[in-house]
This record gives sequence, structure tokens and C-alpha cells, in this order.
Amino acid sequence: MLDGGCVSAAERVVLCMKWGTKYGPEYVNRLYGMVRRHLRGDFRFVCLTDRREGIRPEVSCLPIPDLALPEGIPERGWKKLTTLAADLHGLQGTALFLDLDVVIVDDITPFFEQPGDFLIIHDWKRPWRITGNSSVYRFRIGAHPEVLERFRTEHESIRARLRNEQAWLSEVLHEQGKLAYWPAAWCVSWKYHCIPHWPMNYLRMPAIPPGARILIFHGVINPPDAITGRSTHGWRRALPAPWLAEHWRE
Repeated sequence: MLDGGCVSAAERVVLCMKWGTKYGPEYVNRLYGMVRRHLRGDFRFVCLTDRREGIRPEVSCLPIPDLALPEGIPERGWKKLTTLAADLHGLQGTALFLDLDVVIVDDITPFFEQPGDFLIIHDWKRPWRITGNSSVYRFRIGAHPEVLERFRTEHESIRARLRNEQAWLSEVLHEQGKLAYWPAAWCVSWKYHCIPHWPMNYLRMPAIPPGARILIFHGVINPPDAITGRSTHGWRRALPAPWLAEHWRE
């Protein structure tokens, strides 16, 4: 889908990426389960990964494309840019990329129906910036290869002034007039929107804001921590949220 209209079920691809050992296969398996429960119709679920052990058979595991940086330069979080390759393992259609640690709590079919060339979460903390949060983004596969190609040729200057891949892809697509944001209520921060403000965070457990479809976990807290109530800052401490386990499951 570009500039409106609906994507047929056969064209829908849900993408995630897993490398190294920070996240185990259970994150992929639970993400697939959440998508299956909350996306109407057919879709293909693809995990770009260097470790396919333990991942459920409904998931297509494909290698993470080479970022093609000079030897010795760390790739780290820039790997997501490879999803914008001109040829992504021959995949076709519209892709919805989801970080492994998001929690889906409501219907995500509208993420394939929202008009726009490239949709991403608008930054909650600094809404005056164009930079999006790439925990959830949607694009036509193969439609934006210049984002990756320019990074490969200009990586030194880009890495010197920008922190991560989401800043770069937001910059390029904004320059082209193709960057758009999800409706604000759809993707919410666990840290900023679900945990009650101090001092009520000591009295009330976290809750899902009205209209939320996907909960985003950024920073050091992940879904298992939220379920048990683990926190790193006193003023942002949260009570356990056992209800989250009903969403974050296979």
C-alpha cells in the first residue's frame, strides 16, 4: 500500500530481527503468537536472524543481510537499515517491522491500512524532532533502497553525527517527503504512558492507555521485568503487572 488503500492479505509481511543472545527464541515465538491473535487475515512472518534454534515452525527464518561496512566497524543497531534493501531475500509486498520486545494488546490490522509511504512512531519525549522510534515501522519492500545505499557510502559522517538507524532513516525519508507517523494513541511507551506518575506509581499498577494497540519497551525494562515489577529508578518504579502475561504469550 502506498498513499492509501488496503493491502491484500497475501502481500502482508511481518518482519522482526534477532541477532546475538540478548533475546532468546521465546521472544520471536511470543511475537508471532501476538501477531496471529491480533492481525486479521493471512500474513507471512519473517525473522531475520543469525540463530534460528528454538523458533517455532510458522516463522520463516532468513539471514540478516550484510550491512557491508568496512571490516572492523561495529554494526550494532544499524542492522535494521538492511530491511530497506532493494532486494530483501526476494520478499514482496508491504512489511510491518516489529521489535522483539513489543507487546501487542489490540488489533494491528489498521497498521496495514493507514495511508502513507513510510510510517513510524513519533518520538514521545521530543515531539518537535522529526526522528521516529523504529520499534514499529511500515514500508513497501524494496521501495527505499537509497536509505541503505547512502549509509553504506556515507557511514563515517552519518555515524559521527547521529546515534542510530532511526535518526538516519527519519532524516532521509523526511527530506523526500515520505515520512509519516502512526496515530499517537496506537503505539505507547510502557515507561511514559503505562506506569502511573509519581507518587501513584507506588499505589496503582501500570495500565493500558485508551486506544493503545502496541506497548513499546525502550531502555532496560523488558516485558518479563514489567510483569514482575522490576525497575531501575525509584521515581519510575512500577508495581508488578501480572495482566501483561496474558498478552505476552505464544
